[in-house]
Amino acid sequence: MMTIQNMQFETIKHLGLLPRSRLEQMAEAGRTLKEMLRVLNKSSQNMVGQCLANQGKFYELDHYPKGDVYDDETHSQYYYHAHRPDSGEHGHFHTFLRAAGMPKGVEPVPYKGKAKRPEGKDALTHFVAISMDRPGTPIGLFTTNRWVTDETFYAAEDVIALLDHYDMDLTYPCLATNRALSAVMRLFRPQIEKLLIERDKTMKNWAAMKPGVDVYEDRDLEVTSIMDISIDKQIAAVEKALADLRNVA
Repeated sequence: MMTIQNMQFETIKHLGLLPRSRLEQMAEAGRTLKEMLRVLNKSSQNMVGQCLANQGKFYELDHYPKGDVYDDETHSQYYYHAHRPDSGEHGHFHTFLRAAGMPKGVEPVPYKGKAKRPEGKDALTHFVAISMDRPGTPIGLFTTNRWVTDETFYAAEDVIALLDHYDMDLTYPCLATNRALSAVMRLFRPQIEKLLIERDKTMKNWAAMKPGVDVYEDRDLEVTSIMDISIDKQIAAVEKALADLRNVA
């Protein structure tokens, strides 16, 4: 059985190779994320708590808030739930973009299996899941197999190109939580790209090991890539990369 290795913080050391414009976007996202977490903490709140508020008893696997959160202008979407008690996380946010937010020409991967996938205007891609600790702080990222989120499934290169389209710009259920989620997606953009590329490698290797099995529906394959993250380490690495560029100039 293939083991999915945690990639830890390995992408941080390569941030200096990014263009200045990308680093500046990440730095701005870092400032936004820290500010949103500060505002939430000032009210004794956190990102997760705002999604669970007024939702009744918390049940594993249920989506929170009920009905998911969908921005009908950007067509970004997310929900929070929990079902991995051995992972060390409290739960995680699943992040998506629906077909209406995708540029023309973006097509799902070819599929000849029997599973029914969302198509046409109902199509959607899953970016990453964002793991949260009990105090409500992002601590990890991971990707999943198609069946996990009932997505349509697009190739990594296409999903990476769609990352800039993800933006939650709503007051429901909480503006600070939504802005924080959007900031996580921008601050950790290099890690997300790495995870998506690794996801496709995992899927390819899994299919080679199990010929004749529909890899997208194989319940033995759930998490396809995973990485721990640290907000403070990422922000520090981005600031150092920008400082190095200024020193060279």
